[in-house]
Amino acid sequence: MAKKENFKEMADDELKKKLDELVKGLFNLRFRKVTDVVENPAQFKKDRRNIARIKTVLRERELKAKVQAKAKVKVEAGKK
Repeated sequence: MAKKENFKEMADDELKKKLDELVKGLFNLRFRKVTDVVENPAQFKKDRRNIARIKTVLRERELKAKVQAKAKVKVEAGKK
């Protein structure tokens, strides 16, 4: 994983793929915690935060699209 990733510059498909990878990785890390010793316990925190960052970016984009759609509908309704 890169030292610092800029999730805002990534496409939605890339973000969803990265989110899926992080969720699976976190699950595997938790599983190893129960069954064995974890090499890097700080990875839990890093993964959780990256998951939250990705979800935030996806949600911001979703809300922005809704606002733009509403604005477009208002403009079209005003032209009639």
